[in-house]
Amino acid sequence: MLTAAGALHRGARHNHQTYVRFSNDGTNWTAPSPIGDADMWLWRVTWHEGTAYSVGYDTSGELFVRLYASNDGKAFKTVVPKLLEEGYPNESSIIFGPDKTALCLLRRDGNPATGKLGVARPPYTSWEWKDVGMKIGGPHMLRLPDGRLIACVRLYDGAVRTSLAWIDRTTGKLTEFQKLPSGGDSSYAGLVWHDNLLWVSYYSSHEGKTSIYFAKVKLPPS
Repeated sequence: MLTAAGALHRGARHNHQTYVRFSNDGTNWTAPSPIGDADMWLWRVTWHEGTAYSVGYDTSGELFVRLYASNDGKAFKTVVPKLLEEGYPNESSIIFGPDKTALCLLRRDGNPATGKLGVARPPYTSWEWKDVGMKIGGPHMLRLPDGRLIACVRLYDGAVRTSLAWIDRTTGKLTEFQKLPSGGDSSYAGLVWHDNLLWVSYYSSHEGKTSIYFAKVKLPPS
């Protein structure tokens, strides 16, 4: 399953439309089909117990995020029309714990511009938000087998970089522990736990030409 937002031009009534494509072999793909609402950029999609969840952010100027869900990955229905409005929320990452609790790491670019960590229980219509204490870009999260929560984000304090950080679920704070080779426009990681290593794909422009990088990280014990 592949999702992407298309930028609409030539006098279109809207700015963006999110599309989905499917493949059985990774080579041959279905034609793109629109999902969600126009001018809502559905960011990452996370499947949980047969349901796909995605947070879409408004690109028309209203600056809010909306929570969607789908049973087939094709027809997305609104779960929470305005999940968060303060501070220009946009990019996000959702994960689910063994107890079905949902966590959402959310980027903000307004005032305030610090990220948010949201927590909700089924049916995910009521969320509690905590400030992560720093500005973040391109957020992604992963729950490790031992229960620890890890994030990969772009950080802006000092030299811009892509880093790994621990997430404190109780306070919502992020603690940076590993800078990846990076700089400038970067982040937007993929995270996989495999063979007791954290595998990270991300892009960066620190070597002049923007490139995609792949890292394997050995994490300290719990």
